[in-house]
Amino acid sequence: MTSEPADLASRAAETHVVVIGGGIGGLIAARECAKVGMRVTVLDAADAVGGAIRRAELDGVVVDAGAESFATRGGHVRALLAELGLTGRIVAPAAGGAWVAGLPGGDAAPLPVGGILGIPANPFQEDVRRVIGWSGAWRAYLDRVRPPLTIGHNHSLGRLVSARMGVKVRDRLVAPVTTGVYSAAPEDVDVDIAAPGLNAALTSVGSLSGAVQRLRDENAGRAAKAPGAAVEGLDGGMTVLVDALVADLTGLGAEVRTSTRVTEVARHEQGWQVTARIAGDADAAPAEDAPADSVSPDAASEDAEDVVLSADAVIVAVDESTARHLLSTAVPALAATAAADAPEIEIVTLLLDAPELDAAPRGTGVLTVPGSHTAKALTHSSAKWGWVRDAANGRHVVRVSFGAQGESAATSTLSDDDAAGLALAEASALLGVDLPSARLVASHRSRFVQSQPASIIGSRERRAAARAAVQTEPGLAAVGAWLAGTGLAQVIPDATTEADRLRRALLWD
Repeated sequence: MTSEPADLASRAAETHVVVIGGGIGGLIAARECAKVGMRVTVLDAADAVGGAIRRAELDGVVVDAGAESFATRGGHVRALLAELGLTGRIVAPAAGGAWVAGLPGGDAAPLPVGGILGIPANPFQEDVRRVIGWSGAWRAYLDRVRPPLTIGHNHSLGRLVSARMGVKVRDRLVAPVTTGVYSAAPEDVDVDIAAPGLNAALTSVGSLSGAVQRLRDENAGRAAKAPGAAVEGLDGGMTVLVDALVADLTGLGAEVRTSTRVTEVARHEQGWQVTARIAGDADAAPAEDAPADSVSPDAASEDAEDVVLSADAVIVAVDESTARHLLSTAVPALAATAAADAPEIEIVTLLLDAPELDAAPRGTGVLTVPGSHTAKALTHSSAKWGWVRDAANGRHVVRVSFGAQGESAATSTLSDDDAAGLALAEASALLGVDLPSARLVASHRSRFVQSQPASIIGSRERRAAARAAVQTEPGLAAVGAWLAGTGLAQVIPDATTEADRLRRALLWD
């Protein structure tokens, strides 16, 4: 075993790691390897790295076209931002809350405060009754008087809420939240992962609403010691993080190549061989709004160039479908593991010259009751983020999201112009303000393949099986949302841990 620092440095310098995919998971893993002196090459199929973090320019206004914030839980993202000197760029969202639309009669109302995943602590609270009505409130109150013996451990959030508090709470309060946050129905969400401690509190307290109140009291105590919003963003957009990571990687001597599609990963002598296609001027390179990790082995152009890289190790940091395709030969055990459904999501961002939105008529965003609208959610970005408001210079930025688990995006078959038209119509309906086409200044459309959130029932087991299959191959690792769960708060620590496992095996074993 090598132990001398000089020997380790020499060994690291002689070790070549190829990272396939330039999303956050790939960039973090690449950085961890480059920090110890390894030679690192990052290959990304798109013309820019970042994955689900992208920017768009709308009539001179640069905004996030993908992920616009990060969860503060765990402190992992903040720690990374501090390392990169970006702490001063961290911003909190505005205090205005979200609304829920699609209530009976086409009504909309503020999303009640004081709940967990939409589950209310007090069903008779005025803002709760406005959403579920008196009949819904009385049905939810039965949760308080049900015999404790009927309480059991239920993994499905939807079934638990329906049984305890009724379908109006499930459909009008919980479903809009799970669809908007997880792109999933409440029935598919695992209570223990999405709301840790809720089942235990339910058994202890004797009611679901009481359990919500207990957890909120406990969380309030922790929040008093660690103030901050549940989510935060960056002044200038989340691509500020991507730019900083690329700059850091370059400073560490790593190479980042874009417009380079990996077509094959294979064992080669003592290491690995990665075959890729570098797009030429006439090659059909993925557009900015195409999945950044997309691989098209059949893409061909006389201007394209094929390259073969030898590596001591490979880190696969692409979406699940692409990863399984690339590793089908090298990791046959992966084929025996279950693949997750990955919904296609589209976000249409609108720049509007609409003074009628100055008062933020429905807060910072709107969630929808599933089935009531073609859009699943809307974010009034210029009302939510001060930096967006300032950049828009009196105009408004609105993001409309389409698509969910088991449901194709309503915009998927539309042209860009028609998708913008549908998004404008949905924005008008969701915000309760007439927005004629003359109000639209510019639009941008982004497409994503969304990995299955960690909170979906069975996700933990599927992810563990896939990760175990990959780890059976020496010199190979896989990172990204399909293994870590969605969101930077999960992707960043997972990529760090997996890269550390790999580099330890390369340098010490």
